[in-house]
Amino acid sequence: MLYYQEMSDLANITGKASPRPLFDRMDAEYTYVDHDDESMLILTNQDAPMFKLIRISLSNGSVWDIVPENKQAVLESALSVAGNRLLLKYIEDVKHRIYIHELGTGYRLYSLPLKDGSVAEIVGNKASTEVFLSFESFTVPVIIYRIDLAATVNTDIPPLEEWRRTAVVPMYIMSLKDTPRNGSSPTILDGYGGYGIPSLPSFSASDLMFVRHFKGVIALANIRGGGEYGEVWHRGGMRENKQNVFDDFIGAAEFLISNNYTNNRKLAIYGASNGGLLVATCAQQRPDLFGAVIGIVGVLDMLRFHKFTVGATWISEYGNPDDPKDFEFIHKYSPLHNIRFPKSGQWPSTLMMTADHDDRVVPSHTLKYAATLYEKAKMHPHQTNPLLFFVEENAGHGEGKPTWKAVRHQISEVAKVFIFLQRVLNIQWWD
Repeated sequence: MLYYQEMSDLANITGKASPRPLFDRMDAEYTYVDHDDESMLILTNQDAPMFKLIRISLSNGSVWDIVPENKQAVLESALSVAGNRLLLKYIEDVKHRIYIHELGTGYRLYSLPLKDGSVAEIVGNKASTEVFLSFESFTVPVIIYRIDLAATVNTDIPPLEEWRRTAVVPMYIMSLKDTPRNGSSPTILDGYGGYGIPSLPSFSASDLMFVRHFKGVIALANIRGGGEYGEVWHRGGMRENKQNVFDDFIGAAEFLISNNYTNNRKLAIYGASNGGLLVATCAQQRPDLFGAVIGIVGVLDMLRFHKFTVGATWISEYGNPDDPKDFEFIHKYSPLHNIRFPKSGQWPSTLMMTADHDDRVVPSHTLKYAATLYEKAKMHPHQTNPLLFFVEENAGHGEGKPTWKAVRHQISEVAKVFIFLQRVLNIQWWD
């Protein structure tokens, strides 16, 4: 919903103001971008899952497109800058692209010459030609760029390649240039696949340490459920379609093995929160495929997640376990309720972490999973791979820590993960 109030009316208002509705239904997202005396510029996904820019007349409510929906790229944000310009940020083939358009007509003028990576904050306004943005990638830590749009040289805009709407899952793969493709490199496969959140290139010192000192490979799978290709991609991995997320991730693992990046004994999978659900489910569906599983504050009890703290707000993503129709597809993959040890092989070496003050994904998810896994392991004496669980004290889901505590926590977590991987994957640290 979106309402507005004429500033000229403020002096005459007595009592409560009565803002006028522009959009009075909760049928889509509406984000204010800019306005003039006659119309308002809105970013919306109404009838446009990849988002578009529209103008709405303040006098008669008529609506028209300024920047139509791009079927191959997600329009993530829009900002009016430099008097008569629009700065648009797109997710295009799992990386950010910035384009400059005319404010009045929406006509695309040029793109900003950024390398492949992700852009977080963008700051600018109509009164200045200067724009500041933060950029990062796998190998570039966060850097602030100052861009003067008055001096920017126009760059050619390459045409978008047609995106095939089949389940072609992109994946970033990072390693040293001289890393051999002989199927023996230790590899961490990371993923999330939920809530329409895209997994974009970002800087991680620990990832670079793994690549440099373990001569390893880092892979990031852009599986369905995320927002890499808009709401269609998201819906392809939610509720009754959740199995697509696990299939995509398993497919990414099989690709790494079949293309000689690694082998199943050297392949570790990593995920946090919804990503913890991802790796736990994939481990039980394909225990033969992974050498190690690392899950951080994972959602593991899918039949009772909605009973604790904010869990009820996740029903739109996962479904409602109290609804018999939803229960059927949720129960099929719920990690806590599907632990089945291989009859002859090993359950992958496992490291799960939770926090005693996590009020988002409560620690009972991990604790109940640990108890169930240990109990079933007793019935399989051939199981020798370690099954480890760690509870961090005086900590939460990850956000909101002061800087000193966040850094200390990150160092502690990375140290545990690296020690675990060095032992279970039998890999060497190189100075």
